[in-house]
Amino acid sequence: MSHITDIEVSLDEAQENQFRIKGFSKIEVDLNKGARGKDIFLWYKKGSSSAVTRIQLSYNDQMNKGLIKAGYHKINKDLNAGTKGSPIYLWYYKGSSAHDIPIVDLHITVEATEEAEKLKYGWERLVCDLNRKAGGKWIYLFVKRKTPTYICDITASADSQGDFDRFNNGYIRLDEDTNRGGGGADIYIWYSVSTDTQNAIRDLQVSTNDADYQSFQSQGYTPVNQDLNQGTGGSPVFLWYKKNDNSKNPIKTVTVIVNQAAVVPYERAGIEVIDKNLNTGNNGDTLYLCYQ
Repeated sequence: MSHITDIEVSLDEAQENQFRIKGFSKIEVDLNKGARGKDIFLWYKKGSSSAVTRIQLSYNDQMNKGLIKAGYHKINKDLNAGTKGSPIYLWYYKGSSAHDIPIVDLHITVEATEEAEKLKYGWERLVCDLNRKAGGKWIYLFVKRKTPTYICDITASADSQGDFDRFNNGYIRLDEDTNRGGGGADIYIWYSVSTDTQNAIRDLQVSTNDADYQSFQSQGYTPVNQDLNQGTGGSPVFLWYKKNDNSKNPIKTVTVIVNQAAVVPYERAGIEVIDKNLNTGNNGDTLYLCYQ
């Protein structure tokens, strides 16, 4: 099976013609749809040379530092060009570790029902809305891997100092601040994937108060030692996971939703939406952790 070997972004018709000549395929979804910016499109090329294995998005300088040091390739074109939204850049990496599984297909969604269907059938969703803070449609990039993968580890960070180590050790960053709109530190959840079901995480939970914390602790869950609400003045919010519960299926993918209209379609598609706001107790956006 061929896989994705190169990715590009076009900002005008001249660039589109250039990519066609070079054998790229175009995803026919305007990345600025509904936001009145430039007509921006994502392009990819498939082949048998070295595969793209990880894709990240960034919308501030702090997010860039670890990506640069870890050797990610930046496509230096703002996916929000022509709008008042966050400047968004796409980065990709061609790795060969046990956590680097070739990406064989890309898809872009503009509706929550379509997102839910992609997750249901094993696609991974990049968390950053490609129209972030620009209005318009909620636009998300999905990736499909060569073989089924499972979440084998999960963590979180409150600064960019350890980003290089996390990227270098095969982690993927969920590129949306869990403190979005709430002030405080920029908090990101990270996960790594593996083809090994024996080492997979099988359950995720979120605590937003002391009673939840004690309950999950007594049930044998492992906490991620990072308050997802750090610095906001809101309730301490912690992520918990469990690997040794064989009554549950190994988790294939994890994501975060900001668009509240996505909750019902996700639940109808069988996606687990943890009904605990990651911004509990502050004035930030409501965010929910979801997994499949």
